[in-house]
Amino acid sequence: MFDTSKEAIIFDLGGVLLNLDYDLTEKAFISLGMENFRESYSQLQQTQLFDRFECGEVSSFHFINQLLDRLPAGSTANQVVHAWDAMILDFPPERLEKLEALASKYRLFLLSNTNDLHIDAVRRSLEKTAGHRDLERYFEKTYFSSAVGMRKPDEKIFEFVCTENKLDPSRTLFIDDSPQHVEGAKKTGIDAVLLERKQDVFDLPFFRA
Repeated sequence: MFDTSKEAIIFDLGGVLLNLDYDLTEKAFISLGMENFRESYSQLQQTQLFDRFECGEVSSFHFINQLLDRLPAGSTANQVVHAWDAMILDFPPERLEKLEALASKYRLFLLSNTNDLHIDAVRRSLEKTAGHRDLERYFEKTYFSSAVGMRKPDEKIFEFVCTENKLDPSRTLFIDDSPQHVEGAKKTGIDAVLLERKQDVFDLPFFRA
C-alpha cells in the first residue's frame, strides 16, 4: 500500500541511501597528523572551509591545499583526497531496487549537501554496486549543494527544489539523517522525517504502510 497523501519524496544521500562512516575520515586525518579534525568537521557542525566547499564557493584544489596546510610537511594531495573520501562506503543493492520500484508511484528527488570530490567518490561506489555511475537514473532530478550554491538546512534550498519542480510542500516527504536539515525542511512546510542512526530508510513507517 502506498501513501496517497504524498506525491513526491526528497531523499538525502549520505546516511540515507549511501552508507557513510564519518569516523573513518576523522581517523584517516588523525593518522596523517591532524589531531583536531573533529573540531573542524562533523555531521552536525563544520567550519567555514567545509561549508564553502559544499556550496561550490571554493575549488577542490583550494580545499585540498587548505587541508595540506594543516598537515605535517610531506603530506600529499592524494593522501588528503583518500582521507576525505574514507567516509563514503557502499550502496546496498536492495535500496537501489526499492528506489526503482518507488519511481512508478512517486516523484523522486535527491537533495544532498556534498562537494565535487565526494560526488566522484559516490559515483565510483555506485559503479561497484550497480555497474554504472549514473545516480541520476533513480530520480526525476538530483540537487547537489556544490552545484546550486545553497546547502541544507537553509530554507532557501528547500524552497528552490519545490518551486522548480512545482511541488506542494504539504504533499512532499523529505528524509534526512541530520536533525538540523529536517528542521529546515519543516520550516518550509515539508513533511520531514529524521532517519535514526543505523535505521534503514525503507524500514520507516511510511514505506511499511
